[in-house]
Amino acid sequence: MDRQYQDGDSAWKIYFMIKRGLFYIGIALIVGFVSMAFKPLSSEEYQWFYVDKNEEILYEFPSKKSTDYISLNIPFTGNFFIGFKEALGFKESQGKYHKVNSLGYMGKYQFGATTLATIGIKDSARFISSPKLQEKAFVALLSKNKWELRDEIEMYEGKMIDGVQITESGILAAAHLGGVGSVKKFLKTNGKKKCKDAYGTSIKSYMKQFGGYEIASIVPDKNPIVK
Repeated sequence: MDRQYQDGDSAWKIYFMIKRGLFYIGIALIVGFVSMAFKPLSSEEYQWFYVDKNEEILYEFPSKKSTDYISLNIPFTGNFFIGFKEALGFKESQGKYHKVNSLGYMGKYQFGATTLATIGIKDSARFISSPKLQEKAFVALLSKNKWELRDEIEMYEGKMIDGVQITESGILAAAHLGGVGSVKKFLKTNGKKKCKDAYGTSIKSYMKQFGGYEIASIVPDKNPIVK
């Protein structure tokens, strides 16, 4: 009887050991399966995910082609007038309407008080506080400079001077930087007369950087007045 009891007890112990072993094996399998879910993908198995260095990437921006922006809800400036004025405004002041530099030039397009007076603006405080007035002043000055440089635009547009192709927008950008007189000297001397502003920026660099924009919308005006 005691032997039968001992044999039965041993059988139960073996049964529980097997059951416990199966339990731990199950836990190990579950942990291993979950761990596999977080294993990084092999690049060798998913080559389609990567772009070959020789493959053309069709989503590079910015682009000068308006067709590249059809599905994007952003303004396309390209070489239109808006592109010209925003590029020039960023160059002058990083597009900041309230900026006044160390020489006293004001606003997004860095106007001097003397230049403002030529287009009818005498209140500098009002000018610096009004983005709308600054935009009007910029267009007015372009109109005035376009009138004063009309002969130079007709004579030199399309020509190469000192390594720069001369364009209407480049001429007007240079005039905004250094004045009409400096532009005339540069063109008439075939680029030999190097004109720079107080910070060392040359009108030649402006002719190159801002050349090729479409600004036919700017009408020449001998005496524009901003109201």
